[in-house]
Amino acid sequence: MVYSKGFWRPKQAEARSAPDPPRRILVVLLGSIGDVVRALALLGRLRRAHPEAHIAWAVEPKSRPILEGHPWLDEIVVFERGRRPGAFVAFLARVRAGKFDLVLDLQRHLKSGLAALASGAPVRLGFPPQNAKELNHIFSTRWVEAQPPMRLKLLQYQAFADALGIPASPIEFGLEPRHDELRRVRALLEKAPRPLVGAFLGSSWPSRLYPADWTARVLKDLAGDDQAPPFFPVLIGASADRERALAVASQLSREGFVDLVGRLGLRELVALFRECTAAFGPDCGPMHIAAAVGCPVVSLWGATAPQRSAPWASDKWTLCADIPCHPCYLRRCPIGGECMRRIEPDAVAAAVREAARSAGAQQRPALPAGGQLQAGSGV
Repeated sequence: MVYSKGFWRPKQAEARSAPDPPRRILVVLLGSIGDVVRALALLGRLRRAHPEAHIAWAVEPKSRPILEGHPWLDEIVVFERGRRPGAFVAFLARVRAGKFDLVLDLQRHLKSGLAALASGAPVRLGFPPQNAKELNHIFSTRWVEAQPPMRLKLLQYQAFADALGIPASPIEFGLEPRHDELRRVRALLEKAPRPLVGAFLGSSWPSRLYPADWTARVLKDLAGDDQAPPFFPVLIGASADRERALAVASQLSREGFVDLVGRLGLRELVALFRECTAAFGPDCGPMHIAAAVGCPVVSLWGATAPQRSAPWASDKWTLCADIPCHPCYLRRCPIGGECMRRIEPDAVAAAVREAARSAGAQQRPALPAGGQLQAGSGV
């Protein structure tokens, strides 16, 4: 194999003057919500370059809603992880049946490499050894250029389009709420005063969580400033974040808030963040959804690094812990989350106001009346 134009390719490929355009493309990115959202920008470049191609995406159920009904995607191949014995074999069989001629392996793990190999695609583009895990690189026929470890993941995914010679284009995600999703969210927010600020309460890593009492202090600060319009809090999280929501809510009873923890699906978050002036919280999937739909995000960092994972177009509003062990990339903090506690609530509140001003989001028109609401203090 030889190295050429940013990726490895077989020597026999040198004899071809121009490759045939792919007819059936598979993107393999099984995992996290945030990763799938960031990779949508690559999907956009693929669709522009190959408008007639059939494009599929292999994904796990937790991230599937982000892809459902997406205008740039033709098919979703779901890996029903852990649902039944033989699920992975059945998944590989579905991939094989797709008869893909180009596979982009963005996952860089063993399972994604096996999926790429099972596809039988003659071109399987993946990460090189220095960026891959679990020998993932051996299943690819070509590699993108080596990526700096702390390069934004979104840009690492863009390297796949670069390696394929696809022209650069504006970063877009193509996430739009459906009418029913927008209707339900507007009903939940009908009586909530504007502007709204979303507070992400959860994260898949315990080490990334911002203390509940600190979150409450930020929201009280934003609700009580005489020098700027008050922000009305919207609590955001999954059902697993209910205990944290109760801890925050117990300190907000006088100010009022809308509690949407465990009440919205991923698709409805797309609609919600269209209505928020700004949002803040730790590294998590909803953070990337908010940024993808243009909501300014103040992101809080301790165990992980904004250089690699900052939300798109909101990198100027990243707040990092002043502590030597940042970033440690440990799922559980051995010193009780000290890194996140060092991010002062007043600094977060100031950044939220600045983000809202910079984006001009406070000029958004009020929502029309209509629908039935369950909102107000503690709803």
